[in-house]
Amino acid sequence: MSDPRLDKIRERLEAALGPAQITLEDESALHAGHAGAASGGGHYRLSISSAKFKGLNLVTRHRLVYDAVHDMMHKEIHALAITAVAPSEI
Repeated sequence: MSDPRLDKIRERLEAALGPAQITLEDESALHAGHAGAASGGGHYRLSISSAKFKGLNLVTRHRLVYDAVHDMMHKEIHALAITAVAPSEI
């Protein structure tokens, strides 16, 4: 059974960044009792490889990821740990 929130995040990232590889993990259970968890926002770990990251610095790569899920931040997503690389960096 798939998680609708994970599916939504994945769909947004795929549409915006056309990733060659994407791994998205829900780590919300590790943060039970945390103030952010009380608001209903999840904690996620993302590893993503996209040609759109080629030649970009880390901050710009993260900005592209956040731009793809901006309307989910602070509501459905409380925290997002990101590893973003270009395919040539794998």
